[in-house]
Amino acid sequence: MARRVGCLLTLVLVAVPLCTAAAPGSISGYVKNSSGIPQMGAVVEIVSLQVPVGTTVFTDARGYYKASGLSAGAYQVKATAASYLPSLRENVALRAGANRVVNLTLTTLLDAAQWLPPPRTSSQQDDDWKWALRTVTSRPILRLLDDDAPAKSGQDKDRTLKARVWLVAGSENEGFGGVGDMATQFRIDQSIFSSGTLTLGGNVGYGSGDPAAVVRAAYSQEMADGSRPEMALTARRFAMPGVVQHDGALEAGAFSVADGITLADFIDLNFGGEVQAIDFRGSVTAFRPSGAAVVHVSDTTVVQYRYATSEPNTRMAKGFDSAPADLSESGPRISSQGGHVRLEHAQHHELSLSHRVGANNVQVAAYSDQVRNAALVGVGTVTADSGEFLPDVYSGTFTYNGGNLSTQGLRVVAQRQVRPDLTLTFDYGYGGVLALPGPGLSWQEVGALLQVQRRHAVALKLAGGVPHCKTHWIASYKWTSGPALTPVDMFNASPGEADPYLNIFIRQPLPALFLPGHMEALLDLRNLLAQGYLPVLGQEGQKLDLVQSSRSVRGGLAFSF
Repeated sequence: MARRVGCLLTLVLVAVPLCTAAAPGSISGYVKNSSGIPQMGAVVEIVSLQVPVGTTVFTDARGYYKASGLSAGAYQVKATAASYLPSLRENVALRAGANRVVNLTLTTLLDAAQWLPPPRTSSQQDDDWKWALRTVTSRPILRLLDDDAPAKSGQDKDRTLKARVWLVAGSENEGFGGVGDMATQFRIDQSIFSSGTLTLGGNVGYGSGDPAAVVRAAYSQEMADGSRPEMALTARRFAMPGVVQHDGALEAGAFSVADGITLADFIDLNFGGEVQAIDFRGSVTAFRPSGAAVVHVSDTTVVQYRYATSEPNTRMAKGFDSAPADLSESGPRISSQGGHVRLEHAQHHELSLSHRVGANNVQVAAYSDQVRNAALVGVGTVTADSGEFLPDVYSGTFTYNGGNLSTQGLRVVAQRQVRPDLTLTFDYGYGGVLALPGPGLSWQEVGALLQVQRRHAVALKLAGGVPHCKTHWIASYKWTSGPALTPVDMFNASPGEADPYLNIFIRQPLPALFLPGHMEALLDLRNLLAQGYLPVLGQEGQKLDLVQSSRSVRGGLAFSF
């Protein structure tokens, strides 16, 4: 009997480690750029040091990837994407049955060059540069200690400081609430507490009219699971000269928070909100919650539900990651009606399915929008005396109340990376817009005839670069099947989102000459052909144009330190 028990115990002791060793593990994480923006469609290669054949997966819309069914051992994890340097993580140890989180950061050559060490001899610089690009391209120019802890050129990581300044001229096209036709914008990022970042940004406008300004202070921290909680304070002042002083400017303050969690390794929950306090012809407060639930059905398929209560700031999604931050895009959208301020309220529900096949990404989405007191844009010379307009003196545009919009619609997005320096995106949308029956109406008829009509919209966007001169460009054209005063799918935050009609963005690095840091020239053209203008007759007999998007030309210089 004792012999049988001994044999049974021996078999159990042998079987347990064998079963444990056989249990597969996984490697997952997030791929983002140096600004913290998730990179959709990045290629992640996971190669075992023992087996020459590797595993290749792609990131989803949240920049998330996961490779399952991996045996225990040491791996190399490499992420690549168009217009970015590769990011490599070596000697990633994976235990049997475990999930190892490996987050990767993609940087451009300019991002890496910002952190060059003090000048040394030519041979030393060449050797260090090649070594850094070969081993730790996801970090600034640094070396690795034996324990894989980064140490940067004699400086503590908590003291990392980045600064950018933009000198911009040209008007925006968003109606009342924009910055001046000449502006100085800045952004300062200070790394603290190892994984935290303190950011101070601002946009101070001047030129014609009274000054306008936006200042934002934020703190974010990168967590081990790839999430990046953030809280921010924003103060805004938008001028409206020619009106009684106490009514002559909008002053607003906002406090926002955002966070996310991962459940069961395949469900991401993102949530946040902003409390806005507005002082303009009276006091108005509003709470803007938002959230999203992302389910990773497989390595190539994602289902997402998104809820929003304000129009998104899509500048990052359009690829303008290093262009001046239009902080006013996420500000309070207000209009005037009968001399009383009206704050735009919205609710957006969206359910989408995204799937990746090789280098192709496809998304299908259905949405429902409810908008009250829609703030619409017009072009022309108006005054605020009638109580129906809020003029923007810098751009020659104005904002007016478009009433309510209730609609449901759908969206289809297809994206393909044609080659490493060229990405093609196609977007089709169908839904309701606010529209008028035709041109030539008087302003008194606009309010009565404004109604919701169904429209088709097709957008084509090309994004690429010129490697030899390091030029980055984006060109898009969005066509709408009929007259419309609001975009089809106005809450679209997918990779296919584009401004109406023809838009061009160019970013060109320039020699810094005697200045420290790096310098870029920026050019941002929106609705270049001035399409979609609907003429009406104003209250005082003047010609006005109601538009989805007015033509605007902005350009300037950007300095990085």
